[in-house]
Amino acid sequence: MKVFVGCDVGGTNIKAGLVNIEDGLVLISNSIPTLARQGPDAVMERMAKFISDLINASQIEKCEIGGLGISAPGMIDLASNTTLFLPNLYSEWRNIPVGERMESYLGLDVAMLNDVRAITFGEWAYGAGKGADSMACFAIGTGVGGGLVVNNQLVLGIGGTAGELGHQTVDPNGPLCGCGNHGCIEVFASGPAIVAEAARGVLQGWSTKIVELIDHDINQLTPEVVARAALMGDALALEVWERAGNYLGIGVANILTSVGVKRVVIAGGVGKAGDLLLGPIRKVIKERVFLMPVDEVEIVSAKLGNDAGTVGMAAWSAIQHGLELGYS
Repeated sequence: MKVFVGCDVGGTNIKAGLVNIEDGLVLISNSIPTLARQGPDAVMERMAKFISDLINASQIEKCEIGGLGISAPGMIDLASNTTLFLPNLYSEWRNIPVGERMESYLGLDVAMLNDVRAITFGEWAYGAGKGADSMACFAIGTGVGGGLVVNNQLVLGIGGTAGELGHQTVDPNGPLCGCGNHGCIEVFASGPAIVAEAARGVLQGWSTKIVELIDHDINQLTPEVVARAALMGDALALEVWERAGNYLGIGVANILTSVGVKRVVIAGGVGKAGDLLLGPIRKVIKERVFLMPVDEVEIVSAKLGNDAGTVGMAAWSAIQHGLELGYS
């Protein structure tokens, strides 16, 4: 058994787990609040203790741990394992030598990646992308992140910034996105975008089951509620998912035409809507993609759920140590 630690630093929680990279099985995992407002130094100290406690609880000797992979939501200097800009964390973690600090605390070699590139790698190596030599991943939640695998290699680009699939322009005259661009997929298909579109219909007085599901309280509206209403046949909810899926489909069509991946994985909390998104995506790519064999492309839901980032970072750490994962 070859064991590595995967850890994801999020704006709200830090999640970590010990992973057997021979099969991608999570042996033990847990999470703690990030408490980002305490600042990077305090967060890293707590994270080191958290990981140390997790290793102790696993009853696996520390000397048997091959390394530590850490993902974070933003820009990272992969050569030095330094965070350059984490917009969702207090103080934005500019130029923080996370790898160096965590190595000094734990005595483990550290490798880092962007959080959605970690999800992409995990799903490709052990999840819904396993067996495909090329894959695109769209992770849909508060935002829309992404990642690409081409010829059995995670595409990193300049400084690990490649793969921001959710920030493709799908409407040049569309709303302003948090990234600074207008008309990104994210402004049409993220969780907040889906809620906002459904709320618009509710507030305009459309006849919809959503009103009953939220007990007339717009603050209770979530993507999950919109999905429930859609599965009940609600016209407004179905239209909301159709709209989100159409914009995602345009983005997927762009990737298929430009990169020609064999599999597209839809991940993230919003991605759990399944065919409510996958149906429109499949329809759009058949309408828009003509220069590659689109019938050979699989559009599938992610398999690893909340473990994808943990598994992906453990596997990425193993790869940096020259280990084979057995995914080919």
